[in-house]
Amino acid sequence: MMKTEKLTIVPPGHALSGAVTPPGSKSITNRALLLAGLANGTSQLTGALKSDDTSYMADALRAMGVRVDEPDGTTFVVAGTGVLQPPASPLFLGNAGTATRFLTAAVALGNGRFVVDGDEHMRKRPITPLVDALKSLGVDIEAASGCPPVTIHGSGGFTSHHVVIDAGLSSQYVSALLMAAPCAGKPFTVELAGDDIGARGYIDLTLAAMRAFGATVEQVTPSIWRIEPTGYRAVDFHIEPDASAATYLWGAEALSSGQIDIGTPASEFTQPDARAFEVISAFPNMPAVIDGSQMQDAIPTIAVLAAYNNTPVRFTGIANLRVKECDRVRALSLGLNAIRDGLAREEGDDLIVNGDPALAGQTRSAEIDTFADHRIAMSFALAGLKTSGITILDPKCVGKTYPGYWDALASLGVTYTQEIPR
Repeated sequence: MMKTEKLTIVPPGHALSGAVTPPGSKSITNRALLLAGLANGTSQLTGALKSDDTSYMADALRAMGVRVDEPDGTTFVVAGTGVLQPPASPLFLGNAGTATRFLTAAVALGNGRFVVDGDEHMRKRPITPLVDALKSLGVDIEAASGCPPVTIHGSGGFTSHHVVIDAGLSSQYVSALLMAAPCAGKPFTVELAGDDIGARGYIDLTLAAMRAFGATVEQVTPSIWRIEPTGYRAVDFHIEPDASAATYLWGAEALSSGQIDIGTPASEFTQPDARAFEVISAFPNMPAVIDGSQMQDAIPTIAVLAAYNNTPVRFTGIANLRVKECDRVRALSLGLNAIRDGLAREEGDDLIVNGDPALAGQTRSAEIDTFADHRIAMSFALAGLKTSGITILDPKCVGKTYPGYWDALASLGVTYTQEIPR
């Protein structure tokens, strides 16, 4: 049986204060990398995130003939030719949902055979709605299990230029089609099947990035976009800090009554998870009901804070969390109940957290199964700021989006004990 690395947080016992700059936005970095790869010319992406997810995207682009240089820790220089070449072997994208979904649509513009694949976790994440949408555009595409691997035989574009996509499971399907559309050769229309969409704020991120790289997009109705066949032009593009990463620092500040300067006011973020700032700022009197539909990646942070809230919190609109890097609703429920039995429960796809401020200062021997999910690891670390005995299993999984997370907390005065298997 494989032994797991463990990290136990030692409650600091004092207000956390200092300055921490979160890494660049994963969501924006992977959008910008793809658009730069589809552009003809050299783009410089500054403020970028360097992590597992963005490395998978960069390596996939390299495998398809795009030159990607990394002159420093926050910059990518991308030289695209406007065409993605068939790779010599399958594109391995780990558990990077953005890279997997975005590239599945983008490689359909190429000529030849492309296989988009991932790790054991990615192979459980659904992609059928995007596959069906691409089939309707005349793409020869197959995903036998309904999840990766996906095999695409590209023939240089699409035979149709109007697509209807079911975005109930993920807005990434819509973003994938939108980003491919300017390279389709003719005016293109993307339409939602119904009004259900994972997190609409991420569509706004996609459109902003597309326009920065020269695309012309018109929002015809709330569920229809028309995209002109402009292709993309190379640009210099700056990426803002990651709002999802900022939630952990906002949470640490709230839990410890501290003052952490992250360098960017919450009001200046364009990412939807920045909406979490208002809810976190209300701690320990957060609302009785929190709708997580438009700030999904922030929900693990808020759910852990809710364990110390003065009153119970019900999280709604979070069904999509069940098809993220793991079933996050279940992972949160299990982790919270490991801290104290009855602390959380699932009702359908809702999560109810029974706030218990008395947990602060207690010792609870709780091993948190992260399910290799970076957000579960980073959010439950916050419980360790208030309660002794919180142990994070597989702490290195934070490398997916925030490789420096443990160092960032340490810079604020948080200490740990580690158990490294030999």
